This record gives sequence, structure tokens and C-alpha cells, in this order.
Amino acid sequence: KTLQLEWLNIYFLFIKFLLKGGNLIKVKSRSWRKTRFFRLNDDCKTMWQQTSKTFKRDSGCKCLCCPFLHFNTHFTKNQDVFNTKKVNLQIITFTKKQKYISSVNIQSLNQTKSWIYSCMRKADKNSDNKMTLKELKHFLRQINIEVSDSYAEMLFQKCDTSMSGTLEGSEIKLFYDLLTYRKEVDMIYAKYAHTNGQMSSGDLLNFLQYEQREPVSLEYVQNLIEKYEVDETAKQNKYMSKDGFLMYLNHEECSIFNPAHKGIYQDMRQPLNHYFISSSHNTYLMGDQLKGASSTEAYIKALTKSCRCVELDCWDGANGEPVIYHGHTLTSKVLFKDVIKALKEYAFKTSQYPVILSLENHCSVEQQKIMAYHLTSILGSALLTHPLGDQMPNTFPGPEELKGRFLIKGKRLNKLDAAFNNNTTEDVDSVSEEDEAAEVKESSKKIKLAKELSDLVIYCKSVHFSTFEHSRDNHSFYEMASFKESKAMNLAENSATAFIHHNMDKLSRIYPAGSRTDSSNYNPVPLWNSGCQIVALNFQTPCKEMDLNQARFLPNGKCGYILKPEFQRDPASQFDPKNLSVGPWLQKKTLHLTIISAQQLPKINKDKQTSIVDPLVRVEIYGVPADNASKQTHHIDNNGFNPTWNTNFQFTVHVPELALVRFVVEDYDAASHNDLVGLYTLPFTSMQNGYRHVPLLTKRGSLIPSAGLFVHIMALDAE
Repeated sequence: KTLQLEWLNIYFLFIKFLLKGGNLIKVKSRSWRKTRFFRLNDDCKTMWQQTSKTFKRDSGCKCLCCPFLHFNTHFTKNQDVFNTKKVNLQIITFTKKQKYISSVNIQSLNQTKSWIYSCMRKADKNSDNKMTLKELKHFLRQINIEVSDSYAEMLFQKCDTSMSGTLEGSEIKLFYDLLTYRKEVDMIYAKYAHTNGQMSSGDLLNFLQYEQREPVSLEYVQNLIEKYEVDETAKQNKYMSKDGFLMYLNHEECSIFNPAHKGIYQDMRQPLNHYFISSSHNTYLMGDQLKGASSTEAYIKALTKSCRCVELDCWDGANGEPVIYHGHTLTSKVLFKDVIKALKEYAFKTSQYPVILSLENHCSVEQQKIMAYHLTSILGSALLTHPLGDQMPNTFPGPEELKGRFLIKGKRLNKLDAAFNNNTTEDVDSVSEEDEAAEVKESSKKIKLAKELSDLVIYCKSVHFSTFEHSRDNHSFYEMASFKESKAMNLAENSATAFIHHNMDKLSRIYPAGSRTDSSNYNPVPLWNSGCQIVALNFQTPCKEMDLNQARFLPNGKCGYILKPEFQRDPASQFDPKNLSVGPWLQKKTLHLTIISAQQLPKINKDKQTSIVDPLVRVEIYGVPADNASKQTHHIDNNGFNPTWNTNFQFTVHVPELALVRFVVEDYDAASHNDLVGLYTLPFTSMQNGYRHVPLLTKRGSLIPSAGLFVHIMALDAE
């Protein structure tokens, strides 16, 4: 115990030193060592480095925070060395008065401790490493928990074993233990710890197989113990202590999201139209559709969110250079060539799979030729300019074959066959406008199209849609239509089976109504239910619809391509999402879901120190109409730190392969709309059974450090 206390004090002082900041020696190699000033940010996960470097506008980084998310520390006699796993970097720190530990694994000091110690530092107003009753009350407000004065005083007196009127050393450790005690975890541990009060390898195996429904081996269990057990004696005996068990519960293996779905696991050699493709509308806009800024940054942001189809509205610009903006509005303009340069640099950083450039062409023939020049000269061999193979194809290649390639979607003067017979088309001819451009003016006109630009359109030739029968009889596989939101929704509602079969042969692109000038979004789920691949949304707008989109593309390595279910690819399928019949799509499940508790929910009103959340949790299901549902817990007054609900829900899911599950935590307000605290959405088929932690994201999709839900899930075959 004395040694543990000493370690805790060293760790506390060490964190305090880093939070204050100091000179460290940055080491990149044996010969490269330079002194730099570093400071640990309040999240205790990222470090700020003082630098004189400037960052490019579109570099994708606007701050000086370097990620130190997973690092091991090794303390030696003369120096402290951080050896990061993310980058080849070491930092050496020297202090006047040092205490040393032989080895500490900071990765095992989980986010909860880091966050709590950060709040403790803020509450320690006079920096004396002691905590008064007043500072304790301030600390409790910092961590989002409201208690009565009498309870705070009782807690303080229980920990003040020295009766000194302040908490220090072991008393702070006792206070920390009382604060972070989780009864629900103790109960689970006690249920399976059948070996002298601890979990043996066999006990843990029973827990994983029975409770978590994981078909794992004893070797897998022993690897878990080696990875997460914090007590060396328990580790040697192949036991998992309560602390080790809690560590396991907070890591990836126990996340609600199945780790097996984290990487690329789907067949990526199916034809391109057999996939849902993450797609953006008017990608260049940072804000609304009338006066928002146009920027290359908007493209970079979309690409980093795994978007694989971006839109370029092209117009004649000054000095012979085409520009991109929302025509006939006050939106700003960005040079076409600058956008292509940004796409070249950032398109394949997040995903290697193909990017479709959806061109809405309003340019003169002269500037179309400039567009073609920029596309070919900047993108080079990455631009697909000829069908794969040496003969005319009858179906799409797969994403795997198109890795690292750009595909142009736009008008073409002739059939694709011309690419194999000397392409004798006129240099300039007339074609109809894109459907989206025609919708704005409620009419379509002919525009002149340059052969140089036309020839770059290979697998995504834009055509007008009339009827499914007309498309089947007159259009080739590579000829695709764009549907405005209302038309697509009508087809999905009234002709879903025909729409699904249309999408078995061709690509379909859906775009928001022109009336959505605020850049709001439509519900993409009915269009996915109908097999539509390119369901384009306004990526710049944080909303429920974008949550659903990010959830749809969360699995499979976040690569922007998700293989559609077999029943949306099989020509014999008669799947109708609105009128369910017996078929391979009907895999009815009963979802038993218990919302147990939450941990470290963020404060909503950070400006008001006394503001404490009153959290509730809502669970929503999105899928075929029969599966759409929503249920919520009661709210808990004044506790964002460790609220407990133990509320049971039951849902029936008929078509799990198309269902998404959304967790929403809100701050209850009887007088007005509830405020969002955090959310998380994922595909039903990517959920793990058993006791799981649910991470929480902000409305813009950023992870909220330390915050999460603790739930129990059991999805069973329904009778």
C-alpha cells in the first residue's frame, strides 16, 4: 500500500508538471535532439508544443496539438523517456527533484483517471496538493455531479482520516476510490469470480462465452489477461483482478462496435453498383446554399469522413480559369484547379478506394477544355481515362480493381463503345444539362460539350431518367441518373422493388431538394432500403441524417464502401421494404437492451459553473418501416458523472442487415427542448452482445473523451 501511494503521488506530481509545462528534449533519432517547450493539455491525451512554424490554410491542421494517445513511459535513473507508438519520437525530461519508478504503462492509466486528475488540478486553487471541503465541492461540480452540502461534508469526513480538515496523499486516494466505485461492475465481477474471489482464466472464459456470446479460446482469454491485468501477481497466476476487469471493460474488445468490423472485411471485388457509396452534395460549401463560403477545406473534411463521391459545380471564371461555386447565388468561388489539387493530395489518405467526381458543368467549351487539362495534368495516372480491360465491358469493375483511381461522372457525347473503335466523335456537340441544374430553372436546355471533357467520362455517364422500363431497354450499365429527393422518395415509397432491381444493374445518385437552402438533409434510410448507392448529403451540416450516414459507413474500415445485402443484389429477389414477405431478408431478431449507467458526461453549459446535466437516454432504430422505433429512459436529476438507470428495452427487428441503432443522451429540460449531451450510431449487425461500453460523440462526430454509456445487449432470433 505504501508503494502504491508513492506511485500515485509520483504520478500526480508528474501530471502536474506536464500540465504546467516545461522544456523537454525532443528526440527523433540518435543524432537529432532539440529542446522544445511542451505542455500537456487538459484532456491529458494531447500535448501542446511551442513552435514558430506556420501551417498552410488547407493543411487540415489548425492547431499545435500533437497526438500522444497511446504511449509507454519508461523512467530511468537520469531521464524520463516517452516512447510513442504513433510516431517515431522520444521526449526526455530533466527535473531538479525526481523520484523514479522502474516501469509504468500510462496506457493502463485509463482516460477516466486522466480526466479526474485534470479536474482535481483545477479544483486545487492554491496548488498545495491538498483538498479542502470547499475545493471538494468545486471539484464535484467540475466533474458534473451535484450533491447536497450534507453529502459532500459526509464524504469529506469519511476520507479525512487524519482529521486535519484537508485531504492529502492516501486520503485523496480513498476519495478517488469512493468516487470511481462502480457497483454494477462489482456485481458482474462477483457473479463470475469463482476462484478465491478472483476471476481465473476459466472464470473469464465462462464470462466471455456465456455473457458476451464470444466463441473464444482459453488462449485468447490468457492474452486478454496479459494485455489488461494491472496486478503482476494476478497476471502471473493467470487471474484477472477487479481492476483488470474494469480495464478490459473500457477497451476495444468490450466496445459495442464489433472489432472484427473495424477493418476491411467485405468482398471488395463485386461490381461497383453493388455497394452503398458515401456521397456528398455541393461538397465545396462550408455553410448554407445561398451565401456560404466555398473552399477546398470542405472537400478535405468530406474526404477525411470517408466520402467517396464529391460534387463540383463548374462555371466560367476570370482569366480563363473555371471556378466552383453555387451558381446564381452569393456563395464565394474557388478555383477548379485548386480543388483538383486538394483532391489529388487528400483523396486516398483515409481510404484507398475510388473517388467519383460528380461534375455539374456550366462552362463554355473553352473552359471545359481547361477543366479537362487540369484533370489530366494534376491527377495523372490516377484519373481513369479508359475502361479496364481490352474489350467493351458489360458490368462495372469492383472497388478493389479501382483502388487509387478517380472516376468522372458527367455528360458524354457518345457510347462507351467508342473508346474501343477510334472514338471519331465531333470535337464539340450538344447535350442536355444535368438533371440537378435543370431542376433549379425548372427546364432543361442544350449545352455544348467539349470532346476532351466528354472522353474522361467512363463508368458514370449522366443520363435523364424517364421510367424503369425505359432505362432497362435503352440505357447501358454505365449510364446513370440523378434523382431529386422528392422523386426518389416517391419511387422508394411506391415502387421500391422496381427501384431495387434498377440498382442491381445501374448506379443511382440522389440529391437534396433545391429548397434546402439552409443545407439541411433528407433521411437517407428509405433510399438505402431501395438499393440506391450514391445518396448525397450536405456533409457540412451536423444532424441526425449525417449521424445515420456516418453509421452506415462505420464498418469495413470506414472506407466509404459498404456491400449491399445479397437480397439487394440477387436478380431473383422480390424484396419490398414496405411490404415484408418471407425471404432471405427476413431474419427477425428480438433485441433486449438494458441501459445500465453512464460515465463522465460533459457539462452542457460550461460558462455556468453550477450547471449540472439531468441526463436521459433515448434508443432509436432506423431501417425498414416495420423496424423504425424509439424508446427512452427517465431522466436523472443533477448527475452527469455516474448516473444509473437500469432500464430495460425490447425491440423487434425484421431486417437486421438494413437496420441502424442510435443512442442519444440528452440533458432534460421541462421548460424547453432538451440539449444534446452525446450520441453514437452503428449498424445493428455490427453490435456485440453482452456487457458493452458505448462511446459518445459530439454533434459534429468528435469523440467525447472519457464519456460513455454502459449497456447490456442480447439480440436473439425471434420465434
